[in-house]
Amino acid sequence: MSKQKNVTISDIAKRVNMTTITVSRAFSSPHQVKPATLERILEVARELDYVPNAFARSLKRNESQIIGLITASVDNPFYSEMIKAISREAKRHGYTIMLVDTDKLPELESKAVDTLLGYRVAGIILSPVSDEPDYQPAYLERLANGKTPVVLLDRTIHDSSFSRVVLDNYHSGFKAAQYLLQQNPAIQRLLVLTGPAHSRITEERLKGLRAVFDAHPRLQMHIYPGDYTLDPAYDGAMAYLRDQPPPDAIMGFNQLITMGALKALRAHGIAHQDIAICGIDRLPFADIFGVPIACIAHDATEAGRRAVQLLLERLQDPLRTMDKVVIPGELEQSSG
Repeated sequence: MSKQKNVTISDIAKRVNMTTITVSRAFSSPHQVKPATLERILEVARELDYVPNAFARSLKRNESQIIGLITASVDNPFYSEMIKAISREAKRHGYTIMLVDTDKLPELESKAVDTLLGYRVAGIILSPVSDEPDYQPAYLERLANGKTPVVLLDRTIHDSSFSRVVLDNYHSGFKAAQYLLQQNPAIQRLLVLTGPAHSRITEERLKGLRAVFDAHPRLQMHIYPGDYTLDPAYDGAMAYLRDQPPPDAIMGFNQLITMGALKALRAHGIAHQDIAICGIDRLPFADIFGVPIACIAHDATEAGRRAVQLLLERLQDPLRTMDKVVIPGELEQSSG
């Protein structure tokens, strides 16, 4: 079967016996076209299944109604909530998002930036593959010197000048530590499953934990770094449980990490109810399965919404100074 040819404005113009200028005006400025003419053009457009080329129009007008969104964590439930919020907020302001999943690969992230700039998107919301201090991708200078506004989301790039929406990681760690002590005041052995060791998010959450536990010198923190996904957390917890007795408490630095810990406990025949557990952000559908895991929850919807707002403010005022929005975390205890 031959591939159907894309219908163009010229095709419609021939069918209605009008100039391409008149047909183009019918789509771009319908109020400038006589009602009868407009009705005839739209009728033929529907018959031919014509789809306006929004990208071509944006190039001609030097404007775009597309917001680029780059993320390395589409499989993270927290990020899924943020992406949905970004899409809804963008739509509310007349924009569409173009989502690129980098699969945690720096080379794909760099390609994504080039692709979005090539499409001349209105702006970019970027959650980079790493927030470690030595991660300085080559595209940074191009973004910093360009006219396309950028907002960083959750993860940030060290010493960059872009506006950002971040989580209150220090106080999230602090509140988690307080909760674990309330659950077990005699706690002596704590298993902490984190993201990358040099991630700023990891470091800030650990600082919050230590600010509480430093007053308890007999408590031992056993720290196992991972990468904010389930498998490394599972492997770390399994390694710990093979070498040592079950800990008094477990802290997971995001939902996937917490689920990895629960999977390891189950593999060792250990009931999660016997250990004080706290994670960062809600476990998806935990209430349905009766798994009462406490967490420090951040409002992912608010984070996504504010990222779009910062981007739109930057579009309105390109000289605006860097903005920073911090999303607090609050303790949530499931009743199981």
